[in-house]
Amino acid sequence: MKRASAPRGKSAAAPVAALAGRVVAAHGRHYAVELDDTSETLLCFPRGKKSAVAVGDRVALQRTAADQGVIEDILPRRNLLYRSDQFKSKLFAANIDRLLIMLATQPSFSEDLLGRALVAAEAHELAPLIVLNKTDVTDALPAARDRLALYQSLGYEVVEVSIKQAPQEAQARLLPALADRATLLLGQSGMGKSSLVNLLVPDAEAATREISHVLNSGRHTTTFTRLFHLPGGGALIDSPGFQEFGLHHLSEGQLERAFPEFRPLLTGCRFYNCHHTKEPGCAILAALAEGGIAPRRHALYAQLLHESEQQLPW
Repeated sequence: MKRASAPRGKSAAAPVAALAGRVVAAHGRHYAVELDDTSETLLCFPRGKKSAVAVGDRVALQRTAADQGVIEDILPRRNLLYRSDQFKSKLFAANIDRLLIMLATQPSFSEDLLGRALVAAEAHELAPLIVLNKTDVTDALPAARDRLALYQSLGYEVVEVSIKQAPQEAQARLLPALADRATLLLGQSGMGKSSLVNLLVPDAEAATREISHVLNSGRHTTTFTRLFHLPGGGALIDSPGFQEFGLHHLSEGQLERAFPEFRPLLTGCRFYNCHHTKEPGCAILAALAEGGIAPRRHALYAQLLHESEQQLPW
């Protein structure tokens, strides 16, 4: 059979070459995508009404204008960190290696948010790093150290810094820990996240202005998640401060394994489907009674388990 040819006088449209890049900023349905093998950044929108694109994602896209494009597909991820409740979810970042949890001596940090961030890190096999800032506030330092002693006893690394009083020392301690990794920076407002970004990324303010220009709105400067390239390699992803960290999407099995002090005891329960809350013969509850598990850690587990069991009200 003779193959059909293009009509005379008209040339067949050439396929548009697909591009690839990494999402370096996100606000709503606006994404800044840094193209591979170039410093060019495009303003991109996802195809379709729903969007599940996160900062750190590698995406396939088509250019639609000189400075714009449409995201066609999300390339395979290594991981995706997000928070959720029974109503909605909020993406943090994708393809990350490390979670940096920013705390401070003053204002007082939320231990509940710290515990939830550590559970998320464990569930996604991320290396967590707890940074205690404002150690120069000496009156509040002993109480902060006391609160963090439990987490150090569980094997979590805690680095104490004073970004404003000893910036060079903070930089020397943190940059090697973040080198050649993609690190997500999480923390409440007031902990010093912006100061940390400006310390570790010399051109952070210029980069933020550039991304704001790409996203086409100055008001985005304090509310969008963005990725900064670290000197010497690696990336730091800064996200807006938050007050809630729901983990509704984690299953009961994921939750129990996300507590390192629980893991060696999980095979010691009498019942294979033990919830570790009130069952007889529970190894976790026995360790709790004997002081081997801290009450506040078990209380966090019980609260997360309760939240994971909540169903939509319709």
